[in-house]
Amino acid sequence: MKTLELKFINETDKLVTITLDSPIEPADPVAVEQAMDEIIAQNAFYSSGGDLVSKKSARIVERNVFDIEV
Repeated sequence: MKTLELKFINETDKLVTITLDSPIEPADPVAVEQAMDEIIAQNAFYSSGGDLVSKKSARIVERNVFDIEV
């Protein structure tokens, strides 16, 4: 499964990650940056360390899970 991780810095200078399932690929860097700017501008999310104040990074992560019969 692939996820889009949006990483922000909050008011206490701590890293906050917002994870979205099944991102559209290929990712549009301009659209991702605009979305992150809008999240900050709208104060859409709150963390235990306060509001999100800046963008850190964004990435697509792929995780493969294989069940083992026991």
